[in-house]
Amino acid sequence: MKKTSPTTEPCPCGGASYTACCAPYHLGTPAPTAEALMRARYSAFVRTLEPYLLATWHPDTRPDSLNLAEDNTPWLGLKVIRHEVESDDRATVEFIARYKINGRAHRLHETSRFVREHCLWLYVDGTHQE
Repeated sequence: MKKTSPTTEPCPCGGASYTACCAPYHLGTPAPTAEALMRARYSAFVRTLEPYLLATWHPDTRPDSLNLAEDNTPWLGLKVIRHEVESDDRATVEFIARYKINGRAHRLHETSRFVREHCLWLYVDGTHQE
């Protein structure tokens, strides 16, 4: 079986490679758009990067912790439905994230709100869609 190197490993968000897609954001490069941040956050959930998720969550709505080490949810894929820029500092991203629990596939359909403060996009909250 052929092993993937870190430079060719597919990005969880659907990008060509993790190294060229979400890794720079996880290593400290600010995401240039709300959609890029949302994709990086999805990849961070897949890779259990709790510090990144908390750092990119608006302080007014951020939880104290996510306990991702205890959560072994297998994430299966991401589809961005729309990215709507409302102003220079506000945007929404609608997406569907697929995951599996007890062998059964599920989907999280959410419209997320983002704000940009001090040149950094932050996740505020999301509304679950049916």
